[in-house]
Amino acid sequence: MSINKVLISGNLTRDPELRATATGIPVLGIGVAVNDRRKNQSTGEWEDFPNYINCTMFGPRAEAVSAFLSKGSKVAIEGKLRWSQWENEGQKRSKLEVIIDEIEFLSARGSSLPSQPIKEVEIPPAPEITVYDEDIPF
Repeated sequence: MSINKVLISGNLTRDPELRATATGIPVLGIGVAVNDRRKNQSTGEWEDFPNYINCTMFGPRAEAVSAFLSKGSKVAIEGKLRWSQWENEGQKRSKLEVIIDEIEFLSARGSSLPSQPIKEVEIPPAPEITVYDEDIPF
């Protein structure tokens, strides 16, 4: 058995790039910066070192999501790693990217938000449960 699951949270390094495949399927490309905190051996101070991760989302949701994102937006992404390889002008190229399954917006940017609010899911309150000592079977 193998598991291919990635969870990242960070800020967009550039504005989203929306394009389409030859068959018309929307493809959204974004870059996400994720900090890695390490101790600097020479100074002894903790420092943030950014990791830049390319992420891709496919399908109709990609087009909708692109309207809500811009450079600097904070997001949380759940997806899987995909390595691809190709040849361009005689040179072999490869890349490792995250294919987005789920994305959550963690910050709002005033100008990039639509005029209507996003409908939130209503979660019903948990039922009140009362348990007494005599109800426990041990």
